[in-house]
Formats: sequence, C-alpha cells, structure tokens
Amino acid sequence: MTTILIVGIIGSIISAVVGTLWYSNATPMGKWHMQYLGFDKLSDEEKQKLIAEAKPKMWKAYSAQMFLSFLTAFFIGFVTKYTIQNGGPANAVYSYVLMIWVAFTVPMIGQNILWGKTEGSLAWKRFISDCLSNLLTLLIVTYIASLIIKG
Repeated sequence: MTTILIVGIIGSIISAVVGTLWYSNATPMGKWHMQYLGFDKLSDEEKQKLIAEAKPKMWKAYSAQMFLSFLTAFFIGFVTKYTIQNGGPANAVYSYVLMIWVAFTVPMIGQNILWGKTEGSLAWKRFISDCLSNLLTLLIVTYIASLIIKG
C-alpha cells in the first residue's frame, strides 16, 4: 500500500509539472489556453488585476488539482501493483491506461468542451491539447509506477 501512495504523490507532482510546462505561454497550447480564458483580449493592466484577484484563491485551486491528480496516479499505482502481483507483465498496464484514457478521459474532456463556452477552431485546439496533456501525464505516471513497483 505504501508504494501505491508513493506513486500517487509522485504522480500528482508529475501532473503539476506537465501541466505547468504544457500550458505555459511558451507553448502553442498555453496560448490557446489563454485565448480560451479570454486573456488574449485583455490589456496588461486588466491581466494584472485579474491575476491579483485570483492569487489569494490559487492555493485552493492548486490543492484541489493536486488531490485530483493524486487520485488518478493512485489508481495507476494500484493497477500496476495488482497486475504485477498477479503475474501480469508491467507493460500490460499501458494498455489499461490507454483504454481508460479513451473510454473516460477523452469523453469527459469532450463533454466539458461541448457544453462549455469554447467555440469554433479554438474548441478543437482545446480538445486536442487537453486530451494530449492528459495522455502524456498518464503515460509518464505509468512509466514511473512500473519502475517503482516491481514483481
């Protein structure tokens, strides 16, 4: 159980790092994210005002996101441990993670965009970006879990 918790903690950190890099202003995905939030239409003063207003509440948002990422990584650790423990190869977990991504993550992102406020080509950019960001994070966490959890 301890190794699964360790995978959960490491996975939540990996998720934060991947998300920070993926959605930074230095990437096309970060620029699309800023467009989605409407930041591309704001003046520098308006941006700074919104950032200042959001700062006191950011710890809550980051804490909630870290917890959600922990749950996902914990599940990956659980699946990895019990796959290996029951004689399955560690690489089988990759197929499980890919199936979970296709069956759950992609539809949830799609529903969020479909019923959200994103429109036009930005909706497709956001859909692809968010799906690939999640896939990358899941695969990295799976790789780390397979290194930590050995048969």
